[in-house]
Amino acid sequence: MKELIVRAVSGALFVSLFLLSLQSQHAVIALFFVFGVICIAEFNKLIHEKGISAYIIFTILYIAFAYWQLVVENNKGFIEAIQILHVVTIFVMLFLIKDLFSSKALPTVITNRYINTTFYLSSAFIFIILITNYYEEFNPNILLGSFILVWINDSFAYLIGKNFGKQKLFPSISPKKTVEGFLGGLFFALIGSYLIANYTHTLNSTSWLIIAIIISVFGTLGDLIESKYKRQANVKDSGVIMPGHGGLLDRLDSIIFAAPFIYLFLRILTYVS
Repeated sequence: MKELIVRAVSGALFVSLFLLSLQSQHAVIALFFVFGVICIAEFNKLIHEKGISAYIIFTILYIAFAYWQLVVENNKGFIEAIQILHVVTIFVMLFLIKDLFSSKALPTVITNRYINTTFYLSSAFIFIILITNYYEEFNPNILLGSFILVWINDSFAYLIGKNFGKQKLFPSISPKKTVEGFLGGLFFALIGSYLIANYTHTLNSTSWLIIAIIISVFGTLGDLIESKYKRQANVKDSGVIMPGHGGLLDRLDSIIFAAPFIYLFLRILTYVS
């Protein structure tokens, strides 16, 4: 009972902090910068990296794109820089997905450490804040809707998997995840997307349905990839910053991996509309 209370309070504080930040673009950027630094620290522990290079790279990239978004009125070069970052990020993430299905360990040699930290973590936080600027002005509703879908997907995947799950999804990496749980999370995320479309007045219901599918699929893959890193490091959680939940990376692994794909879909919408 005590553990449940601690978990509930810790989760409520996290959600409250996130919701409060949505009142201001500066607050969102500041909050996710802090989140990014914490997640990099937790990830570095998983891959046994003690240097500061990852923090420097993240800080330079994040501040550059945040400054461009907040201050610079001329978009010259900005779109091209986003496109280059986006292509490399998607490329690296597809390789992480490929390695997930192999028996070998995920990349941890020195050259790949910086590549993964930059394009698996650092760039993901950039795309998270870019999602809030989809309308070329600050609008946090798409990001809020995406987080809600992550929470719905994770919660119902856990509940249905625990009560009805029989077929293991990825037993070698996450023995508790089941096919039934994944499908249950997807089903309720689709229902949630319909409600979000009606109440946020952002995208139409079809677009939110697609975002729900992206979040369920790539969010689950992100969870599995982080689980494989934790299994390699022989730890249960990425950290202890959130009592009852583990590390911040444990809470954000789904949105971190899904964000570049959500942003890709939003850019496609822009081009076809």
